[in-house]
Amino acid sequence: MPSNSAPLIVKLGGSLHASPALADWLTALKGYSGPLTIVSGGGPFANAVRAAQPVMRYDDRTAHAMAVLAMEQYALALANREPALELVASLDAIRSAHARGRVALWRASAMVANADDIAPGWDVTSDSLAAWLATKTGARALLLIKSVDVDEGAPLNEIVRKGVVDPAFPDYLDETPLFIAGPSSLPLAAALLAEGVTPGSAIATLPTRKSA
Repeated sequence: MPSNSAPLIVKLGGSLHASPALADWLTALKGYSGPLTIVSGGGPFANAVRAAQPVMRYDDRTAHAMAVLAMEQYALALANREPALELVASLDAIRSAHARGRVALWRASAMVANADDIAPGWDVTSDSLAAWLATKTGARALLLIKSVDVDEGAPLNEIVRKGVVDPAFPDYLDETPLFIAGPSSLPLAAALLAEGVTPGSAIATLPTRKSA
């Protein structure tokens, strides 16, 4: 089980890129009292990959690699607007950032390209990659910040069915506790994070492992 000193992994949804809530979430996350790693979504950059695929006719494996680069584009934009975030591209870099009291902001492409346990395709989005990273880092919890609210105790299979997370997500989550925070979680988020408490709704999950 994760220890109290284990990092919190936060996936910051790409759908927030044009929302005033983005600045408020960044402010709240900067105040977290423990080690924190942010995984950015793909936002408009990933949408551009989707839109171009039927025109340029690249396959899903190529589209997935491009979508991971879209996550990096979003991460670069976040790092530019928020100096407290430190871009990192490896587990060692994540640990180093945490040791210096910095918020790690994941550049995903290098680690994803070298991973043999990630299936390239549109079923594996930044949500699944955040779950994968949470497992790799022994995270205390995974928090997905979304543009929609979910009910406390909602079952994982239901949020998959509704498209809140991608279809592959349960394969990558492992045993990491999962929380989803939407607009209703934002008003109390800063105070909770400052106390080391994960905001959002706890999701009812069953431990699953990706088969070889």
